[in-house]
Amino acid sequence: IWIENLNTVLDDNKLLTLANGDRIPMTPEMKAVFEPENLSNASPATVSRMGIIYFSISVLGWKPLADSWLQTRREKEAP
Repeated sequence: IWIENLNTVLDDNKLLTLANGDRIPMTPEMKAVFEPENLSNASPATVSRMGIIYFSISVLGWKPLADSWLQTRREKEAP
């Protein structure tokens, strides 16, 4: 299951292990954000390594989140 491949990224090794066995090192500058539909296939080991934030689309929507993120970007990075 693809989500289990995240365990090596989320631990101290910071290596993304692909299904074919290739490993991609993650640098401190690299960040990853995933928006899964559900966590039904995630093991407790995977969930315990993540920061999980739940936003109901009916309450918040996507625009406030995008606007907030854009405000954190440096001027040359923002559109």
